Amino acid sequence: MEAWIPITIFAAFFQNVRTAMQKYLKDRLSTGGATYVRFIFGAPFALLYILGLDHFTDLSIPSPNIEFGMFAVVGGLAQILATALLVSLFSLKNFAVGTTYSKTETVQAAIFGIVILGESLGYGASLAIVISFVGILLISMSSSSFGFREFLTGWTSKAAAYGLLSGAFFGISAVSYRAAALALGGEGAIVQAAFTLVCVLFFQTAVMTVYLPIREPGQIVKVMKAWRVAIFVGLTGMLGSVGWFTAMTLQNAAYVRALGQIELVFTFLVSYFYFKEKTNKIEATGISLIILGILVLLLD
Repeated sequence: MEAWIPITIFAAFFQNVRTAMQKYLKDRLSTGGATYVRFIFGAPFALLYILGLDHFTDLSIPSPNIEFGMFAVVGGLAQILATALLVSLFSLKNFAVGTTYSKTETVQAAIFGIVILGESLGYGASLAIVISFVGILLISMSSSSFGFREFLTGWTSKAAAYGLLSGAFFGISAVSYRAAALALGGEGAIVQAAFTLVCVLFFQTAVMTVYLPIREPGQIVKVMKAWRVAIFVGLTGMLGSVGWFTAMTLQNAAYVRALGQIELVFTFLVSYFYFKEKTNKIEATGISLIILGILVLLLD
């Protein structure tokens, strides 16, 4: 088994845990505050991670360059916007369906990968993405009935717009992070990914620290008061990010994000058992297609 596969599953699991905790915080913080949590509390853990790599391994910390900096900034800003849109979705759709709207990211990441990095997809991977995307289309329909009208109107809602934009920005950030890590050169994917993660998280923390007092006064104080939960958001977010960054340094971002849709399996489990939200037949069919798409990708 190629290393990027278990690393991606690891990332998807911890991203799901982090997202569930962010939904819990969304009831206590603004969208910006809930977004800020993952950066301000994740950055120290990421720094400890790369210092540990430097101390306990023979890996050398890479030196940044202009190309790295450009892609890291683009990716960091895109992820802030994507995360804010995703958190906003929680007040528009239930946890499972709201998260799924953003999964158009996989298709969009494939397009951005072709445009930005000149990467291509094999026939099997393309088929897998299409199958999973059909599953996403089904899940996006909140009605228990299925028809052409529901198909059309399901994508004209405010939640759909938020989800599509979130997916676009997540796609841009995924491809940008891969480009940034590869721009560092060398053969150490683990340390390239770790260095990229640390730089991005501290950049995002700085941006949000300036933004929040101006646009959402008082949110930083509320974030700090929620530190007991926020610490775990930061830790699980960092663990997920370590997985994503490492996997995307090793493999095409579209492949990683396609497999990363296994997060939806975790999402529906959390949605059902923790948030007590119901899943209808269309959503169940959609998640089944997503699982089928993942299997096709792994067998490619």
